[in-house]
Amino acid sequence: MSISKPETPGAAHDIGCILHRDSKRLDAALNHEPGTARIEVQCLLQSVLQVNRAYLLTHLERILSDDETAHYNALFQRRINGEPIAYLLGTREFYGLEFKVTPATLIPRPDTELLVELALQRIPQRGKCRILDMGTGSGAIALAIAHERADAEVVAVDASDAALDVARENAQRLNLGNVRLLHSDWFASLEGERFDIIVSNPPYIESDDVHLGQGDVRFEPLSALASGSDGLDDIRRIVANAKKHLTPAGWLMFEHGYDQADRVRQLLQDAGFSGVASWRDLSGIERVTIGQA
Repeated sequence: MSISKPETPGAAHDIGCILHRDSKRLDAALNHEPGTARIEVQCLLQSVLQVNRAYLLTHLERILSDDETAHYNALFQRRINGEPIAYLLGTREFYGLEFKVTPATLIPRPDTELLVELALQRIPQRGKCRILDMGTGSGAIALAIAHERADAEVVAVDASDAALDVARENAQRLNLGNVRLLHSDWFASLEGERFDIIVSNPPYIESDDVHLGQGDVRFEPLSALASGSDGLDDIRRIVANAKKHLTPAGWLMFEHGYDQADRVRQLLQDAGFSGVASWRDLSGIERVTIGQA
């Protein structure tokens, strides 16, 4: 009696079979939301085949070559092991723009677009305005603002040279000439400089939070995630020094954790900021808090 050999990832299959098979495997491994696994498999196939989604879905009978199969299987196995899809693809969309991302940078997330929107509401469509983005990472926040406000002068700082290299490449790819990227441990390299708006998505997770060992954040730089026993060490540093770098009536605004809004508002009020308020993200969670000098 012959026994059929179990199906292996390396078996030759057409696009349609791969989508069907690996969507199920990925969903079982990572417990995705409905439809997410199929979208991720599509993205991996698009990256390997260098085609768009429309081509993929109209060529379901195409069989991958041996090299394409090997490349796809390697990426798929890494995803099964939990590596973020953004790092596998090397890009992530944010505020309608495509950004290069690497393990040296945080992965831009949709909720952070709220910070960009709140900043843009306070930046004139025309005319000069100086904006500082602290802990820029891939440059997503700073470059999205610079893209929307061509007359603005945007300064973006980070303490990581590797992250700044990624941000510089993104600025070049987007052809943005109104951004200055600078190595700085928060305000350390900004002596004497003042800004109309300071924005930041700083580290704000508690250092012993169990979520640091789960999901995508396992692969992201810890220095960009954790900030002391209550997650507020870096926010305290920013708040304590921000007024020296803000113009009169300038704005400070930053993202923070889902349960930190009350404490962050108190930090801003204690530092003498007015107009302190928190804004809710796409999930209805108070995610960004702002204050005026």
